[in-house]
Amino acid sequence: MLNRLLVILCLSVPLEALAEGKATDFMLDNGMQVVVIEDHRAPVVVHMVWYKVGSADEPSGKSGIAHFLEHLMFKKTANLEAGELADTVAANGGSHNAFTSLDYTGYFQRVAADRLQLMMQMEADRMTGLQLSPDDIVVERNVVIEERNQRTESAPGALFNEHLQAALFLNHPYGVPIIGWMHEMKALNYDDAMAFYKQHYAPNNAVLIVAGDVTPESVKILAEQYYGVLPANPTVTPRARRQEPPHRAARRVIFRDERVAQPFFARRYLAPERNSGDQRTAAALVYLAEILGGSSATSVLGRALQYDTQQAIYTSAQYRPTALDLSTFSLVAVPAPGVELQQIEDALEATVANFMADDIDIELFERIKSQFRASEIYAMDNVAGIARRYGAALTQGLTVADVQAWPQILQEVTPEEVMALAEQMFDERASVTGWMMGPKEQAQ
Repeated sequence: MLNRLLVILCLSVPLEALAEGKATDFMLDNGMQVVVIEDHRAPVVVHMVWYKVGSADEPSGKSGIAHFLEHLMFKKTANLEAGELADTVAANGGSHNAFTSLDYTGYFQRVAADRLQLMMQMEADRMTGLQLSPDDIVVERNVVIEERNQRTESAPGALFNEHLQAALFLNHPYGVPIIGWMHEMKALNYDDAMAFYKQHYAPNNAVLIVAGDVTPESVKILAEQYYGVLPANPTVTPRARRQEPPHRAARRVIFRDERVAQPFFARRYLAPERNSGDQRTAAALVYLAEILGGSSATSVLGRALQYDTQQAIYTSAQYRPTALDLSTFSLVAVPAPGVELQQIEDALEATVANFMADDIDIELFERIKSQFRASEIYAMDNVAGIARRYGAALTQGLTVADVQAWPQILQEVTPEEVMALAEQMFDERASVTGWMMGPKEQAQ
C-alpha cells in the first residue's frame, strides 16, 4: 500500500520538476565547463572532475593507457606526495574514487561542504602537475595487470563479453576492452603515460561538477581561483575516432571454458546512441529494452521463456543510451537444465518475431512509463547520482539542457515509436550472437 501511495505521489509531481536539481553551468576563460547542482538538505558536497578522454581515445597498440593513467593520478604531484589526496579525504571524513569508461575518465570526492576548497586545490594540482617516476610505472602496471587477472582472466563471463564486444565492432575502438588487452598492458611505460597525460589532461578538456550544499556564486569564485589559473592546452583537439563501416554479415562467437558451469546465450546489436537535441530515438530504445527484458514476471522474454515454456532461468534485454558514438542493444537468455543453446536461441528468436508481429501491450507500456517517471523522482534524492548524470552526459556529447529534458522525453515516447525503432534495429547483419559453454558441450 505504501509503495502504491509513493508512486501516486510521484505521478502527481509536475513534469517540470523532473529536471533534477537546480543546475547552473558556466565556462571558465580557459575552456573548462563548470556545472553546479544545488542541494541544501545536508552540509555535504560532491566534487567531480571529468575528462573528455576514455579508452576509445587511446593510441593504437596502447590499450589500457587511460585506465593505467587513472591509477597513476594518485602519485606525486608538484605539491602533493603520493597518496596524499586519498589520505586527506579520509582524514576529513570523506570518500573518493575514480573511474575510466569508453568515453571519459572521472575523479570524485564526497566531503563536508566546508572542505570543497581543499578538494579543488588538490584536484587542480594534479590536473597539470603530475610527477611520475619509473618505480611508479612498474608498481602500478603490476596493479592493473593483477586487476585484469582478477576481473577478466579469472571470470569466463567477462572474457565472453569481451569477445562479443570485439566481434561486434569491426573498426571502432569500442571493441577494445577498457582495461586493455593483456599483451599491450604489459608493455605500457613512462613515456606512454606522460604523453597521454600531457595530451588530454587540461582544463579545456575537462568538466567540473559540484553538487550539494553550495551556491553557483561560491563555486565560481573557487573554480576561478584554482582551475581558472591553469592554462588551456592548445594540443587538445576534437576527438577523431575510427568509425564503423557498413555491417553486411552477422557474426557468431562460440566461447568454451572449462570453468563454465552454466551455458549462456547472448545476441548484441549495434544501436543508435543518445544525441544532443535528438533524444527520442534513445528514449524509445529504453522502452524497448524494458518491454522485452525488464521484469522477468512481466516482460515479453520473461513471460514467454521463463514462465510459459520454462525454457530459461533468466532473460534480459539491455540498452545503454549514453555514448559518444554507437551504442549496443543486447538480448540474453540462460537456458534451463536440459535445454540446449540452439533451442533457447530458436525460442528467443520466435518470441521476438511474435512481439514484432503484434501491437505493444498498452497496459504494460503505461506501467513502464509510470515506473520511469517515479524513478526520475526518486533519483533526485541522490545528489552523487545526479552529478554523475551530468558528468557522463557532458563528456559524451550532450548538454545540460539535454539532461534536464530527458525525463520529459521519456514521458512523450509512444508505442509506435518503439515498434518503428525495433524494426530498424533488429538487423542481424549488425549483430553478433554468442554461446558460452563448457568444453564438452556440443555447438549445434
